[in-house]
Amino acid sequence: MSGEVSLIELDAVYPPGETLVEWLDEHGMTQVELAARLGLPAEHINQIANGSAPISTETALGLEQVTRVPAALWSNLELNYRARLADGAETASSAQATRIGRRSSTVG
Repeated sequence: MSGEVSLIELDAVYPPGETLVEWLDEHGMTQVELAARLGLPAEHINQIANGSAPISTETALGLEQVTRVPAALWSNLELNYRARLADGAETASSAQATRIGRRSSTVG
């Protein structure tokens, strides 16, 4: 063993809803049951689970009551997920602008 440390860059971005789904599975609770306990539509919980709806502060507080997982964790998972998505979109937009800039400078 050389003692070198390898850093792995994770390209995958996972919605915090995946953590929620894992918690539900581990505790034998359905999304419908969670929605009823939170007073939210089951569709909204499903949207959180697949990352199409964010976990609001209010929802994070409700999740804390039901799951006993601190609201700060749910909020931080959401914040980090949205930041990674924005960073990825910004990087993709910047790369596209660079490609367009190269093409226009070679034309004419």
